[in-house]
Amino acid sequence: MTISAGHNFDPSVLREYDVRGIVGKTLHAADALALGKAFGTKVRQSGGKRVAVGRDGRLSSPELASALVEGIVSTGCDVVRIGRGPTPMLYFTVYDQKTDAGIMVTGSHNPSNYNGFKMLNAGKSVFGEAIRELGRIAASGDFETGNGAISDIDIEDRYVERLLAELDCDVAKPMTIVWDCGNGAAGDVVRKLTAKLPGNHHLLFDEIDGTFPNHHPDPTVEANLVDLKAKVASLNADWGVAFDGDGDRIGVVDGQGRVLWGDQLLQIYAADVLGRLPGASIIADVKASQTLFDEVTRLGGNAIMWKTGHSLIKTKMVESKAPIAGEMSGHIFFAERYYGYDDAMYAAVRLYRILVQSGKSLDDWRDAMPVAVNTPETRIDCPDDRKFALIEEVRGRLSDAGAEVSGIDGVRVSTDDGWWLLRASNTQPAIVARCEAADENGLNRLKTQVTAQLQKSGLTSNDFFAPGGGH
Repeated sequence: MTISAGHNFDPSVLREYDVRGIVGKTLHAADALALGKAFGTKVRQSGGKRVAVGRDGRLSSPELASALVEGIVSTGCDVVRIGRGPTPMLYFTVYDQKTDAGIMVTGSHNPSNYNGFKMLNAGKSVFGEAIRELGRIAASGDFETGNGAISDIDIEDRYVERLLAELDCDVAKPMTIVWDCGNGAAGDVVRKLTAKLPGNHHLLFDEIDGTFPNHHPDPTVEANLVDLKAKVASLNADWGVAFDGDGDRIGVVDGQGRVLWGDQLLQIYAADVLGRLPGASIIADVKASQTLFDEVTRLGGNAIMWKTGHSLIKTKMVESKAPIAGEMSGHIFFAERYYGYDDAMYAAVRLYRILVQSGKSLDDWRDAMPVAVNTPETRIDCPDDRKFALIEEVRGRLSDAGAEVSGIDGVRVSTDDGWWLLRASNTQPAIVARCEAADENGLNRLKTQVTAQLQKSGLTSNDFFAPGGGH
């Protein structure tokens, strides 16, 4: 091992689930080089050597990927480059090619001037303390050294065939489906996938374009689904599906243009899984509707509420041997019949399979779901150096008042009307809020409680839940 010049990252880029920043401001090629050296060092120390590397379609991704690979091979690790594609294709490569680790250059669902890195090593997500350790290794300059080899493989067709294998049933009535790729990294894969799937498929914005010229690539924001809804309506399609910038988060609308949010999709997947695996554990994050947890219990499953974050959910899945998990943000994780990671293209094909086998339309599934009134996931601007302290202030006041609080991730408060949640975002300078009640009057009372707590901690809006109210 050789001591070389250390590198200090901007503190804002070492986040809970990944490394992410604003290109040219908090994130540069030098950061990618240093991350490659630190990550390669950790892989070597873990007994590994082969690292798969992929990148999304952002304009900055080729330069960052090149610097990253340079750093990794300088530690003596061999790099398997898969080129441009969605993050799940990188995860698939790690499992399919049996590499020791993988790292994806991606800004995920963030604006085009952002980019970052998602990592896994020795079969586990790299997050939290493991990311902070990479920062310490980089700062010390204490890197492994060597001359690793670089190879290039085309994994895309193999990945598409694996996705197609999920539809292992006769499709008597092929469906009409609209696929909105949002100019994100899933475009090429979706084009190949739909060319072989039964049915009539109509693609929107499948050209990969890192400027995202049509709409922001985040299907959890309903405004980004306007084009999808319009196309479903004009074609009288059975349903539509949308992906985020790197293809690991899914958004779905039914034939009536109604959005099925992450917890509603998880209800459908859970019903399917529990039919084969009675009593299985089903994990959802703290933002999920109580109707989901109640429905899993009704179906005989073990409903587990857990912390938000794809890395945290995946880790909990392994601990609890859960066959499936999901988040409100559209990350759906399948360990039964798949590899345990979040893959929106796989989730779409699996939904197709469930609809075929159940004989019910997506509209039927949506109509049968328990009714609740809730707010969307609302993000309220709050500085990074303030957001966690604010949540602790709220927790303290609630404790003093004797409220019924779950502290799994932030504060989730149960009342006679329903529940409300406040938590600090791990990816943005924001507080995340959500409320759910049986009726509008109850929902308004919950929103009033949330507003009062935020105002007591110094935030100034009179209506944080109004459009733009958190900004």
